[in-house]
Amino acid sequence: MAWAAYLNRSTKLLRDSSIKILRMEGADPPSRAPLTLFRLNSKQDIEQFATGCDADIGGTSTVHLDLDEHVGRNKGSGSTATGWFWGEMRLDVRPELQGRIRGGYAGFRSKPRTTLFGEIVDDVSNHQFLALRLRLGGDPRLRNSYFVNLQTDGPITTDLWQHRLYFQRNDGGWEDVFIPFENFILTNTGELVQHQIAMMRERVRTVGISLLGGNSGVSGSYDLGIDSIRAVNEEDVTRPP
Repeated sequence: MAWAAYLNRSTKLLRDSSIKILRMEGADPPSRAPLTLFRLNSKQDIEQFATGCDADIGGTSTVHLDLDEHVGRNKGSGSTATGWFWGEMRLDVRPELQGRIRGGYAGFRSKPRTTLFGEIVDDVSNHQFLALRLRLGGDPRLRNSYFVNLQTDGPITTDLWQHRLYFQRNDGGWEDVFIPFENFILTNTGELVQHQIAMMRERVRTVGISLLGGNSGVSGSYDLGIDSIRAVNEEDVTRPP
């Protein structure tokens, strides 16, 4: 399965590159059309992502990223199936590790998209906002503990561009969250980088969402639906009524 996906990505990259050359797209003005980075509407879509949580190093949280086909939860999403990020956020760690590590985090991110011709990256330099179609459920105490993370093709692989997810709805319905790319801050291993630099928006490698309950000392059941992740411009931003 992994080898087939690798070959499919390689073939698609070669085909797309050839089409751009034939169409002489480099001579055209940059496109402002919405750019879909990821959809989470099929099992194949879900397989593009990796998960992790504090249990990997001795914590007790749990993490799942599944395809959710529940009619009720998907109502209003515009899709019959969506991604479902869920589990238990716990602050405890294994007894022998108390005082040595901190619990309280879970997350997922897109896997690097390697091909025969190099790695696929996304160019969002012609777009102003990251747009995420989401559904917030779970313990309401965790609603302010979600963050979106971007990794670019920079020299320091532990650098992450991060922004908190601010939700408008509190009724479990679907909503679009828009984040200006210029508002992301640079972090490294969870800490704010003192000297901030401009994001390399021409080469975005991975996109992910993390839940950092340990930062605010909050635990509980978490539940987040994800339909799509896109790059858009001001004319595509919708405002809640």
